[in-house]
Amino acid sequence: MLIKNIGEELKKLTGRIQSVEGGKGIGGLNYEDLCIQPDVELPEGYKPPKFEMFDRTGVPKVHLRTYCDKLVGVGKDERIHMKLFIRSLTRDALSWYIGQNPKKWVNWKPTKTFREYATRWRSEAAKVRPALEEEQMNKFFI
Repeated sequence: MLIKNIGEELKKLTGRIQSVEGGKGIGGLNYEDLCIQPDVELPEGYKPPKFEMFDRTGVPKVHLRTYCDKLVGVGKDERIHMKLFIRSLTRDALSWYIGQNPKKWVNWKPTKTFREYATRWRSEAAKVRPALEEEQMNKFFI
């Protein structure tokens, strides 16, 4: 009887530890489900720059160019560029981005460059803009 109780308690403790350490304890999610590019590490000693924040009210193309210019020193690893991108978003843009399924991004094509990724993001972000704001943006760039 005591051994059975110890076994049950051990099972409960193991479950709690897994949920604290990123196991399947919170809504069935784990670290890989929550992070974009979880297997990508920043170069040792690299300190990400302070990015201009995009909240969906600005011009996506301007934001992307500013973002890319800030990536000096990180190298050409596009997975790192993608991993850092979330740090440049806030408010509505961040909420939208977090609501996306990063596992589908791999399906775009494994050979996609960051430029293609950024173009795709710009296209998707433009879909959530009010029509009037889109018209004004087109007049600005045309």
